[in-house]
Amino acid sequence: MNNFQLEKIINKKLNNHLFHDVIPNGLQIEGTKYIKKIITGVSICQKLINIAIKKNAQAIIVHHGFFWKNECSKIIKNKKKRLKSILENNINIYNWHLPLDIHKTLGNNIQIANQLNINVLGKISDLILWGKFNSPISVLNLFNKIHNKFKRKPLCFQHNKNNIINNIAWCSGKGQDFIKNIHEFNIDAFLTGEVSEDTLHYAYENKIHFFSAGHYATERYGIQALGIWLMKKYNLDIEFIELYNPV
Repeated sequence: MNNFQLEKIINKKLNNHLFHDVIPNGLQIEGTKYIKKIITGVSICQKLINIAIKKNAQAIIVHHGFFWKNECSKIIKNKKKRLKSILENNINIYNWHLPLDIHKTLGNNIQIANQLNINVLGKISDLILWGKFNSPISVLNLFNKIHNKFKRKPLCFQHNKNNIINNIAWCSGKGQDFIKNIHEFNIDAFLTGEVSEDTLHYAYENKIHFFSAGHYATERYGIQALGIWLMKKYNLDIEFIELYNPV
């Protein structure tokens, strides 16, 4: 497949034109024109690039790529090494950030619901979904479920009033501050990737069970879903590379 055609296909699928993001989405670095083998991963890094080179891939698709807003624009040290490896091997680099967080069927948020068997009932904002399990679940059972599905023990702040969860809201990745958006919706629990120092106090004071399941862990499934969709629809050779990150 042509490299710009691939960008066009994914842009359309993920409604990329609707987003003003903190990182350029789409084809970030142009490589060879014809793509047959694609490596996918959560974040660009030297190890992922090296694997792509070893596997003779013509493209890498990630959720966290290059050229973030406020990122240092100097091409030095690690950034120089990464870009040198990419350019010397003529590899295309693609990135989709927010479009891959909130897509209705492929996005990280809907994939969290799929992994934990949550029935999605609506959204509190574009980045926050909410829903219910088939039956109320205890904090301990949800803790164990997250641990099992995401392969990482979550950090959990449990308040003492009630340990049963009737409904839950969630946002993949760095969504800890969104806990402040949900208390008026009478939500029992909030799940996201990261946590901040003040999250504990806000969770306790508003009687919300809080789960931090890891930025990487909560955002590994959207990129995989995108790869599966591309394989089925366009018969491309796509391989997801698991580079586990406990953060």
